[in-house]
Amino acid sequence: MVGTPIRQVLLKVHSRCNLACDYCYVYQHVDQTWRDRPRTMSRSVVELAATRIAEHARRHGLGRLTVIFHGGEPLLAGRELLAYAARAVRAAVPVTTAVDLRIQTNGVLLDEAFLDLFGEHGIRVGISLDGPAAANDRHRIFAGGQGSHGLVAQALDRLRQERHRRLYGGILCTVNLENDPIEVYRHLLTFDPPRMDFLLPHGNWSAPPPGRRTDTADAPYAEWLIQIFDEWYATRPQRTGVRLFESLIDLLLGGRSGSEVVGLSPSDLITVETDGAIEQGDALKTTEEGMAATGLHVASSTFDEAIAQPSFQARQAGLAGLAATCRACPLVRVCGGGLYAHRYRAANGFDNPSVYCRDLTRLIRHIHARLSTELSALRTREPG
Repeated sequence: MVGTPIRQVLLKVHSRCNLACDYCYVYQHVDQTWRDRPRTMSRSVVELAATRIAEHARRHGLGRLTVIFHGGEPLLAGRELLAYAARAVRAAVPVTTAVDLRIQTNGVLLDEAFLDLFGEHGIRVGISLDGPAAANDRHRIFAGGQGSHGLVAQALDRLRQERHRRLYGGILCTVNLENDPIEVYRHLLTFDPPRMDFLLPHGNWSAPPPGRRTDTADAPYAEWLIQIFDEWYATRPQRTGVRLFESLIDLLLGGRSGSEVVGLSPSDLITVETDGAIEQGDALKTTEEGMAATGLHVASSTFDEAIAQPSFQARQAGLAGLAATCRACPLVRVCGGGLYAHRYRAANGFDNPSVYCRDLTRLIRHIHARLSTELSALRTREPG
């Protein structure tokens, strides 16, 4: 075995976007290789990617894998190509492997025709939204400056209808310290998502995220998230799960993480770009140009060849792959060093704690305290 098998494949079916979000990790950071790639994945590359996915599933006896249509904005690829890609993947993968097809979109083009197509092919839909109009439209805008909230809200209203509800994957929200966290959370709940997740904006020690100074002891992102956690936790059982919070609770109780942001589980994600290049996750594009590249292509290389590379192995090394500071930390099995890309520093690469170390520490300790208080209360109620 060369490494942990791939169980999540990101297919970049389109390399451009119809929004101009100023925090976008694809277009607004140091790696600009998207400029040299075809706008749309060709059918021949789709077929090659499907072949590689199927080959990997057979070799490793995978019972389940996830394929995510991504971009850019994947809906720009059009209904015909998305249908073709869905058919190609399902036809190639062995019947012993269940394929979970998903698409992550900004939602502005999501109409009934797309939803009917996704229903036909069993493609679940995730939509990005950063809160109510004033919050979302700070950054999620069109090139001309117009906000996207109205169109995204319409898309979510379509998706939550009973006839499409089974396709509803959830909402992704990027944390913005300028926005009121409770207002954001409650607004997202109005769309009745089955799940949501809050993403820390990409940054590192050489290019810190907004509002995050590396020379102070503050933890502004933790304080933002804690306000939402407390409201979410107080209203259990929730119809809406929050992936980051659920992952931290599971880890604190001895389980596994459902997020690559926390925990020590090895990365099992691979990306296929529109030109067929095999790459690591996009977050690495916020560190240095070419950091996500492997030099491999679906026409000539397998996924096993990719995960055998040292750069992939570093993301699958678990505890041994962390900085000494992290390995000595009592929270390491919960934090896991944070997202790999957030550990980067130009002087020494990824041999550092996360740039969000203080935020993760504060958030984990807060959740641990809430769990401990509840468990203590339960013990006192147990009969003697």
